[in-house]
Amino acid sequence: MQILLTNTGKRFNREWIFRHVNYQFTGGKRYAITGSNGSGKSTLLQVIAGALTHNEGKVEMSVDDRSILEENVHKQISLAAPYLELIEEMTADEFLRFHHQFKALTLSSAAALAAVQLEKAANKQIRYFSSGMKQRLKLAQAFFCEAPVLLLDEPTTNLDVEGIALYQQLIADHTHNKLVIVSSNDQQEYHFCEDILEIAAYK
Repeated sequence: MQILLTNTGKRFNREWIFRHVNYQFTGGKRYAITGSNGSGKSTLLQVIAGALTHNEGKVEMSVDDRSILEENVHKQISLAAPYLELIEEMTADEFLRFHHQFKALTLSSAAALAAVQLEKAANKQIRYFSSGMKQRLKLAQAFFCEAPVLLLDEPTTNLDVEGIALYQQLIADHTHNKLVIVSSNDQQEYHFCEDILEIAAYK
């Protein structure tokens, strides 16, 4: 798995968020996109995910030198981010089962919830979850998705000390052979990454 950015740029109105990004992400490695608040690191992650359209350059994904069509990119990616909404009328179990219809999970719903210590809340509606519980559910949906690319945007948002330790354990146990990209300015979220892309270098 490879993701290749060639002269990639994104602007909102007349303001360029980043420009001339030339970078290659390779499967099995872990990368961090760092920068101050509002610097554009989350925007770049969304461009990589295909959630936002870039204004110049290319974003290409390939497996074994075979290009993946733009309409199929979403099948290769799982994403956890603070701005992603959960279906709050569903229970946690219903949400993961619903998600499984679109992207297969590597664990059963029950096992995935147990892995993020939400097994006792499996049949509770998400609207009654605390912010930390919602973040754990987002991590379960992302980490246990059968996709080769894992994108994490500020992954410990709303997590307490125990939740942060859980995140670190998920990274250690469930990211083997995945391409992991973390958007963060908090080192405890990306200290395991081998390569760092500093977004300020592309202004």
